Parts: sequence; structure tokens; C-alpha cells
Amino acid sequence: MVDYIDPNKLEDSASDSLHKDLGEQAHLEGLLPELEQKLAQLPEQTPATERGALLLEIARIHQHLERGEQAWPLARTAFELFSGEQAWEDAADACDVLYQSDQPDSLIALANGIWLGVTFPIDAEVSVHLLSHVVDDTPDDADGAAVAAVTALYLAESRAREGAEKERLVFFSNQLLGRVARRHSGVENQQQFSLWIEKLGLNDPDKFLVRLRNVIDVLAQEEWWVDREAIRQQLDAS
Repeated sequence: MVDYIDPNKLEDSASDSLHKDLGEQAHLEGLLPELEQKLAQLPEQTPATERGALLLEIARIHQHLERGEQAWPLARTAFELFSGEQAWEDAADACDVLYQSDQPDSLIALANGIWLGVTFPIDAEVSVHLLSHVVDDTPDDADGAAVAAVTALYLAESRAREGAEKERLVFFSNQLLGRVARRHSGVENQQQFSLWIEKLGLNDPDKFLVRLRNVIDVLAQEEWWVDREAIRQQLDAS
């Protein structure tokens, strides 16, 4: 059951803060030359996923240091390496770094990452994190934020491993959905929340997942980085 949570009474539990203190910035700056040297010394026969993981680690540091222009090509190359090996969870994670790099195609990266995160049973935390970005980039009165938030909650409840991880992700997703309800329709209590959920059809995965496809189609602008039809055929045959 989806319960209303007043966002004003909860501490924001967003997982990645970009406001790094000076000590952490210095630490990240110190890591960069070590990782870049390691990348340069990789043998030619190094598996693509291993090379991609190192590229993504370097890209993530640049992104945390707010150097999006430097992070983008590294994370984009990592995405191609991961997708070529059908390492879909890593590819989706690369999309998260690409989105947070704040470059012209960041929303396209977000759409590709969400599509992978919903299509494949990857780590629920990666998918939830990607979906939370839709809330940040969607106007208060748009239904797309509600669709993304309820999908995040659905994936947290259905995919996360039982225990502390699931409790944390479900809590975060409930908080996210409550925040969307408040800004979208001024929802203040459980009764209003339940009516809002029913009004928007957010209690039926068959309906809101179809609507999510429409949301990410708008974000992607027809720029898909994977062959979605081939992937669907592969999944249907398995």
C-alpha cells in the first residue's frame, strides 16, 4: 500500500550531494592522476567492462568536481563499452553520471538510463536514483513527476533485496512521491493522498508504466543509444 509521507517532517535523504567540502575535493583531485595512469597502463586485451569501469570512475570524479565537459566523453565511452557487453546495470549507471554532468544531451542520457533501468532487473538503487532526476527536471504541475516517483516506489518494493537496503529505498521513494503530491496538488494528508493516487491512476503498474514510456520518449527526443527493438526481441525469446 502506498502511504502518504509529509516531506516537511522528513530529512532529505538524496544519496549524492555535489557540495563537496574542501577536504573531499582535495582527496578526489589526488585520486585523478592515479586513476588516469592506471587507465593509460591497461593492456590492450583488458576486458571492455573493466576498462569501462575505470573510465566511469574517472568521469564520476570529474562530475563531482563539477567538470561536466570533462566527465561527459569519459562516461559516454564507458556507456558504449558496457552496452557492447550487455552490462546493462553499468550502462544505466553511466547514464546517471552523464545526466549529472549537465551537458546538452543530459536529458537524453537520462531517458536511456531509465529505459534500461526499467527494462532490465538491475540494482533497484540505480533505477530509483535515475527516476528521481525526472522529479527534479519536471514542472510542479506535470504528471510526469508523479509517474516517475510511483515507478521508483514500485521498483524499490519489487526489486530491492529484503532488509535495510529495501527499507531505505522504499522510504526514499515514498518520500519522493509525497513531495511530488504536495507540489503537484497541495496534498497534505493520507486521505488527500489516496484520492490523488487514484485520480492519476498511480495504483496500477500496467497503466503508469505505459505512461512512463511516454515520459522518457519525450526526454530522449528519438535519440536512443541502444537497439531497443533487438533487446525486446531478445527478452521475448528468453
